[in-house]
Amino acid sequence: QLTSQINLSKSDTIISVEEPQPTKPAETETTTPCPSLPLTPTCTKAPPSLANALIHYATSNITPQQTLHEISVSARVLQKKSPCNFLVFGLGHDSLMWTSLNYGGRTVFLEEDKAWIDQIQQKIPTLESYHVVYDTKVHQADELMKIGMDEDCKKVTDPRFSKCQLAHKGLPSDVYDIDWDVIMVDAPTGYFEGAPGRMTAIYTAGLIARNKENGETDVFVHDVDRKVEDNFSKAFLCEGYLREQEGRIRHFTIPSHRTRLGRPFCP
Repeated sequence: QLTSQINLSKSDTIISVEEPQPTKPAETETTTPCPSLPLTPTCTKAPPSLANALIHYATSNITPQQTLHEISVSARVLQKKSPCNFLVFGLGHDSLMWTSLNYGGRTVFLEEDKAWIDQIQQKIPTLESYHVVYDTKVHQADELMKIGMDEDCKKVTDPRFSKCQLAHKGLPSDVYDIDWDVIMVDAPTGYFEGAPGRMTAIYTAGLIARNKENGETDVFVHDVDRKVEDNFSKAFLCEGYLREQEGRIRHFTIPSHRTRLGRPFCP
């Protein structure tokens, strides 16, 4: 028998502990050696966009415009589709989050306020954002809805060549040339009568999705508790394409209309 001595730090007493002899395994047993660990374990660094997002939100007391449940709707789609092409109408406190959720893809922001773009770019220069001018006002929404019922607005084409007054023709050329996998409409401003409103943004997002070469586009519209966002998303993104609503956000899945000629504007 072996005897080992343990010295207790809080006492001068020495205690003898009986250690049992190791038992020899039975002749019939076979033992499998544990795999040896590498001498220099490898690790993967956090992507820069994710690291920047963690630091940004950890040191900011400003929360994103959407709630956790609302964000989760689009986050689930991005989890499946990323890296992908993600177009966002609006530039805000949640922009770095969207870029991080689409790590490895291209995320483009369209913003009406040039001063706000400059301010955000000073803090987060890695975001890809463009200034967009809108020539509509919220108080014109009813008139624009009537115009949207015209036959010209039911034709699927590149928005630059559309005869529909709702089609926004002043976006950066890349917006029209790229096949977008996900589109988020959370701008322009639309909470007062003199604001630009999201009438053309919603219509154009739907037109871009339908004009995609092939596949489906997930389109999200925020603030659907408001009249314009509610009516225009139902009319031009179509209730038949509606997949989910959580709080103030709606999720539509719009198929390419170029792959099936004669497909109706709404199902």
